[in-house]
Amino acid sequence: MRIAIDYTPAVHQRAGIGRYTRGLVEALTRLDADDERARHQYTLLVLGRAGAHFVPTALPPNFKLRFVPLSDRWATVLWYRLNLPLPVDLFTGRADLFHGPSFTLPPSFAPGLLTVHDLSFLRYPQGAHPALLAWLTKAVPRSLRRARHVLSDSESTRADLIELMGIPADRITVIGAGVDKRFQPVTDPATLTRVRARYQLPDRFILAVSTLEPRKNFTGLIAAFDQLATATHRSPIADLHLVIAGGKGWLYDDIFAAAEASPVRGRIHFAGFVADDDLPPLYSLADLFAFPSHYEGFGIPVLEAMACGTPVVCADNSSLPEVAGDAAILVEATDTGALAEAMYRLLTDSALREKLIARGFEQAKKFTWEEAARRLLKVYKNVSES
Repeated sequence: MRIAIDYTPAVHQRAGIGRYTRGLVEALTRLDADDERARHQYTLLVLGRAGAHFVPTALPPNFKLRFVPLSDRWATVLWYRLNLPLPVDLFTGRADLFHGPSFTLPPSFAPGLLTVHDLSFLRYPQGAHPALLAWLTKAVPRSLRRARHVLSDSESTRADLIELMGIPADRITVIGAGVDKRFQPVTDPATLTRVRARYQLPDRFILAVSTLEPRKNFTGLIAAFDQLATATHRSPIADLHLVIAGGKGWLYDDIFAAAEASPVRGRIHFAGFVADDDLPPLYSLADLFAFPSHYEGFGIPVLEAMACGTPVVCADNSSLPEVAGDAAILVEATDTGALAEAMYRLLTDSALREKLIARGFEQAKKFTWEEAARRLLKVYKNVSES
């Protein structure tokens, strides 16, 4: 098959969908290399070269990276605001299918495959920037109508697509995500010392990793940390800090305001965006990982923390129960007291910690990019033959 993939998010986005797209395509390169007779021809389309940060330095011969002069911004205007019928095939060349891995699907002569990672703009609209909300509300339904088949990251998102978008169940396949093999416990003292110094990390800390935006519920986490650090009915953990790692997204002023208003402000730290290579040692240094998000299409950081041997507390909504399984303490995202209590238990109950760490290693092994890529290849074949 000749398969065209919009690789723009992989090149231009550091986190989130960018990491997802890179992980999936890298796994495709490995799978195709295993069997030369079954190799497909891939065109990785990148809209705009300016600001490209994650350009692959080496690709197999059957993968071609194609930059086009049309920027992502102008493509959005032409395809999704003005709705011009400009076929993407003009840039990719002839293809047997076109895969849009990030919510939108441009006009194409080839059958379209669309990945919808989540429907947070419908399930949690108060957490989206108004301009982004308005755009997604128009662009995603239009792209779904263009798609021959739809991919989701989780059963939760699949159910949302059926309920909220009216997509027939047989038109949706769950692909999932994976954990890169580099996510494992880091014990090398020099590496740990270097990362601790680079991000000015305290000796003991609760870690949260995600883009700063309302949906991630960092304000709730800060409130729970306040309770944990100032509780009078039990021994407070005086040397414990909270580290929030992630770049600025949108509507994040309330997060910084909550930290400033905290009675333990000096123990709350914002590490900013953390480079991919620094994430395994960062997880390994943490006493526990907290992920109290209001809604997730998947939740890769939960599995990354588990793979690094860090016990996890996370919310019990959307896709998180299916991702975390029985390897984390699940709490209601809006229940600050329950979140504080769960974190306290993981910090003080060594038997519970060891049990969840062991379960976490096993849970993380269930999710690999290779398995996600195998599922994707089956969908490619079915869509091209339908």
